[in-house]
Amino acid sequence: MPYVNIQVTDEGVTADERRQLIEGVTELLERVLRKPPSTTYVVIQEIATDAWGVGGKTVAELKAQGKHGSS
Repeated sequence: MPYVNIQVTDEGVTADERRQLIEGVTELLERVLRKPPSTTYVVIQEIATDAWGVGGKTVAELKAQGKHGSS
């Protein structure tokens, strides 16, 4: 029973994008590992940019400085 946790910064991921991620990961696990979709769990967590750090600074700080693109 595969469990996949996808974490992205909370920057406007749409319902359609989340659906595509869930479908794509499920299909990949079925194709590569022969795991049945009915037992594959995919969770998408959207993390606030002030709770995600890179290089000692939050993504929010880096974006404010113009030093970081979308994650």
